[in-house]
Amino acid sequence: MVDKRQFNIVAVGQSGRLSYEAVLLAASLRATNPDFTGRLFIAVPQAGPLWPDDPAIQDPDILALLVQFGAEIIPFENKIFGASYPYGNKIECLTALPDEPFLFVDTDTVFTGPLASVGFDFAKPSASMKREGTWPVLELYGPGYTEIWRALYDRFGLDFESSLDTSQPAEYWKRYLYFNAGWFFHESPQRFGKRFAEYARVIRDDAPPELICQPLSPWLDQVALPLVIHSFGGGRPGDALAGLDGDVTCHWRTMPLFYARESDHAVEVVEQVLAPNPVKKVLKEYLPFKKMVYQGKGRDVRALFDRDDLPRREQMIRNKIKREGLWVR
Repeated sequence: MVDKRQFNIVAVGQSGRLSYEAVLLAASLRATNPDFTGRLFIAVPQAGPLWPDDPAIQDPDILALLVQFGAEIIPFENKIFGASYPYGNKIECLTALPDEPFLFVDTDTVFTGPLASVGFDFAKPSASMKREGTWPVLELYGPGYTEIWRALYDRFGLDFESSLDTSQPAEYWKRYLYFNAGWFFHESPQRFGKRFAEYARVIRDDAPPELICQPLSPWLDQVALPLVIHSFGGGRPGDALAGLDGDVTCHWRTMPLFYARESDHAVEVVEQVLAPNPVKKVLKEYLPFKKMVYQGKGRDVRALFDRDDLPRREQMIRNKIKREGLWVR
């Protein structure tokens, strides 16, 4: 099913790194999707008991660029996480949105192609498969993948067996529903956000005993997300969503990794939207953009790698960049 309903896009922004990334995100959306009819929200956490410092975007130049590129600042209040777990922003911001179909993207995302080519079915949520087997972390004599994940599904009254990819062997991490939370979508941010917050809080505060030795920071959002998606009848993304993490969006994560492994087209989009002087004047203050884009060091990183034959593990890419003195974060 292809869902052609109008939808909104939301990313989290706050002072510092995320504010610069938000400008790139907004600029790339307008450059590659000039006919996008939804709204782009930059959700900004507000000062309060859970934030010792005000996290709001204060820089007037950055705010002006966001407005120029059509973004709307939408404030939200942290009631559960805040500074102790900033990844919780992507959970708590959802209920501040109008209750219309939405696509959440991490702020370190660039749009590189037409969203109209993506076959969304907003009634059946999904999320990014651009992930590694980071969780759970198995102990020598502890419970295995099946026991840990089954305990979570049981905790929320969900059917575990129907979540499995049975083409993958038992006790191999890809058999179990696990996403990167770099993008996800649903038809109702109110219902999805409420359940996401509920599941994440229960896992944090009242987890099953099988999780007693499991690290939940920074993985809590990615532990709760597959349970939420499964509870709404969603699952792994099919071919209709291939443009996400493909020809339509790029989750770049860090500028050195972006230049090392992403497509020529993605690099062209980033360099083009960051080139105009009014943008450069503001974004050159962010060191990764300054060094990688404006000083051309990203092209030096790019020359180190063959995109058709990249090292299998990300850490190997990072190490090679660092040995050349080109790493910046």
